[in-house]
Amino acid sequence: MGGPSGVVASSGNEVYKSLSNNVNPSWIRDKGLRHLNFAIGAMFASAAANGYDGSLINGLLAMPYFNSNLGDPNSSLLGVTLAGISLGGLPSFIPASYVSDYLGRRITVAIGSALMLAAAIIQCATSGVYAFLGTRIMLGVGLGFSQTAAPPLTAEIAHPKHRANVTNLFQAIWFWGAIMSAIMSLGFLFVDNSWSWRIPCLFQGFFPGIQLLGLFWVPESPRWLVSKNRHQDALRILARFHANGDTDDQLVQFEYQEICQALELEREVARSTGWSTFFATKGNRHRLLICVLVGFMIQWAGNGIVSYYLAPILKSVGITSSVTQACINLALQVWNAFFAFGGAISAERFGRRPLWLISASGMLVSFVVVTALSATFAEHAIKAAGSATVAFLFIFFAFYDIAFTPLSIAYPVEILPFSLRAKGLAVNLTTVFGAGFFNQFCNPIALEAIAWKFYFVYIGTLAAMIPTIYFLFPETKGRTLEEIAKVFDGEAAETAAFRQASLDMTLKERHEKTVTHVDHTEEV
Repeated sequence: MGGPSGVVASSGNEVYKSLSNNVNPSWIRDKGLRHLNFAIGAMFASAAANGYDGSLINGLLAMPYFNSNLGDPNSSLLGVTLAGISLGGLPSFIPASYVSDYLGRRITVAIGSALMLAAAIIQCATSGVYAFLGTRIMLGVGLGFSQTAAPPLTAEIAHPKHRANVTNLFQAIWFWGAIMSAIMSLGFLFVDNSWSWRIPCLFQGFFPGIQLLGLFWVPESPRWLVSKNRHQDALRILARFHANGDTDDQLVQFEYQEICQALELEREVARSTGWSTFFATKGNRHRLLICVLVGFMIQWAGNGIVSYYLAPILKSVGITSSVTQACINLALQVWNAFFAFGGAISAERFGRRPLWLISASGMLVSFVVVTALSATFAEHAIKAAGSATVAFLFIFFAFYDIAFTPLSIAYPVEILPFSLRAKGLAVNLTTVFGAGFFNQFCNPIALEAIAWKFYFVYIGTLAAMIPTIYFLFPETKGRTLEEIAKVFDGEAAETAAFRQASLDMTLKERHEKTVTHVDHTEEV
């Protein structure tokens, strides 16, 4: 996989395979890689925290005591309350991108984790719909900071041979949180008091707490350090985690020089990188468009209506038992986790475009069937149609999971140059939360008003996604830095390609001299 500027290419790049590297082939047996992958696991907690919330709402809506605590609000107030996390996230992404660029990725993640942990504790003690809304807004702000910095930090510290799978797996971990939330909701459903919903809300702080503790072992991004002229710190981190402390390691030297070259080129292109840089070149405008499109697509594929409103949908097809709804929610999250993991590890093998296109096409067909079955049940009350609707919801999510889950973060991160990565991801996540707010606010109103007929809106958006992906989403699988730059920037990337070729030649010559010296020593 080719990485974005400032991010070294992964195992798909033959250059890396030819360089010596002081690590054990098995990461579990290598001290540096074990530490590094533990740190990456702490960053994954950001995605898990997001997933916990998505599944939590489904569980809470099935709990009588939760609805009683909110005062059984009308659909409009319920929509605003559940959309509170988007209300908090929307204004936080842009400030978070500045904090990430100026103070560092780690500090930004720490701010987000601390806010989410505090919000979860306060939420557990709330009473009434407006207090609950306030804590959800606070959760959204924290999630905005964490989600803005954690994905870039993950990609920027990962070892080159692991980076492709690591970036693809990041968002797939969403379902670890969703599964835990579904288990908590099902387990406490039988508690006959308000703790049935308060305990699951309290545990919303579990993943932020894990991330906050894990940050003590997480290194700062070498790319951020180089951007702040802390070259020796960056080299030491690369050596410690990618070569067990060997600063002269060929792979480490290659990575370090590549980062320096990429950042120098970006400074030449835009001496002061700002938001206007997105509009400075055709390639950057293309990147910005993809960030926005991905943000809309992952929310308006029909998944939003199921993710947050599974309980009302199940009621609409005759499944009214709270226990049955909770069990279906848990089964759906386990199902999702399986297919999201499969999609994450398949992206580097089959490519991004095929997964995007298969995913969108499969969802369109599945959602058409779900709409038809829902209409049949509504008109004729055929129980088999209700059961079949649930089955096709699972099929729909299988198609969603193979691309829209793992690539929703990985694809924007890998197409963005370092200088625009935090800002581009902020744009992407702002779009995600904006589209999510629409889902969370409008969906309950529309479902109450027109029921299954509302599904036609998502059939339309799914149909539009297929040509959008086909014409606008380039393949990035197996591409090197200069190749990805050429896809977006054309001839403007030639300078980078020339410099990269010079760097490759220098390292090759160094490698040959080392081998010659060793051979001569053995002969003596």
